[in-house]
Amino acid sequence: MRVLATREGNMADKQRVELDRSQVKKSVLALQAFIKSKAAAGKKLFTDESQIISLLFTLWNIPKEAQTIRIPLPHGQRTAAEDVCLFTRDEPKMTGEQTQRFYKKLLEERGVKNITEIIPYNILKTEYKPFEAKQRLLGNFNMFLSDDRIRRRLPSQLGKHFYQRKKEPLAVNLQSKHLAKDIQKVVQGTSVKVNNKGSCCMTRVGHTGMTVDELTENIEAAVQTVMEKIRMKGPVMKIIHLKSEKSVALPIYNSPLKHLMKHKVTAANNPSAAEETLKDTKQAPADNGKGKAKKRKVEQENDEDDDDEEIPELVPIEKKGKKQRKKTKPADMKYSSIVFKMTRKNGRANKLKKQKQKNKTAKVAKAK
Repeated sequence: MRVLATREGNMADKQRVELDRSQVKKSVLALQAFIKSKAAAGKKLFTDESQIISLLFTLWNIPKEAQTIRIPLPHGQRTAAEDVCLFTRDEPKMTGEQTQRFYKKLLEERGVKNITEIIPYNILKTEYKPFEAKQRLLGNFNMFLSDDRIRRRLPSQLGKHFYQRKKEPLAVNLQSKHLAKDIQKVVQGTSVKVNNKGSCCMTRVGHTGMTVDELTENIEAAVQTVMEKIRMKGPVMKIIHLKSEKSVALPIYNSPLKHLMKHKVTAANNPSAAEETLKDTKQAPADNGKGKAKKRKVEQENDEDDDDEEIPELVPIEKKGKKQRKKTKPADMKYSSIVFKMTRKNGRANKLKKQKQKNKTAKVAKAK
């Protein structure tokens, strides 16, 4: 019950995004018409007769923490020509080829048909260790999945290029009873990375081979899940654009400025509250250091008392404890060095005389 209450509270604090379905359909039709016109003119923007369609989210503020949101879509957003690679763990007492056969049989028995190749962890570690092999692996596949039991060991083996190109492997539970459904959700679904370094993020929603209704349903589902799962309060979404790989971004949602107007109205109606907030912000650093605040108060009181008095003349202060050093001339330096050497020699001579006297007295005492 507590979890439900917190979720309801977060949804109440967040902004509601209501998409105009007719506007979304118009933008999808315009985007498809643009792509077809470019293809007919001879400018090939895509190879497999389909181009990726994405949503571009622009937020009001930069998020405080990074977040990855998985979005299940009602219609698959990947074509049948795309290749998917699966990284698995090493089964005990099995070689690399034996583990590949084992997981191929497992996927066939569970009815999984989306995976094109299986690579165990040991083969990834040995055969794909060079940089060129990793680049080839990155270019040969459109998507990567991994067994959730080895997902923490993959970043050190794959390198940063998989994560820079946003092809990091997504974790899948291979021990699940509903393995086919789980893999289908991950492969045909999408995800969005909310970064704490900027206010824009993008997610894939479909391709040009889909119908208008399928694309609109995917767009609505993506917007709804993002607004539910994003960890931000208050007004979140500013603008939502729809675009392809090399097309202009078409706006499908613009946030109203009601929340900004509400903030201005509250500030105008309650000026005392605004002044109190300003005073609190000014007094906040003084409260952190109590000693500094007391010193400042004492100094202010002394300054107020001194304002009525006459300003005294400035007189240089002489310090009694420290002796003032005299500037020595080069001739004085030479004389002082000579004196130091003479006193050093005299001190050594006196020590030798005292030792000789002690030795004589010792000999006399022995003779007696």
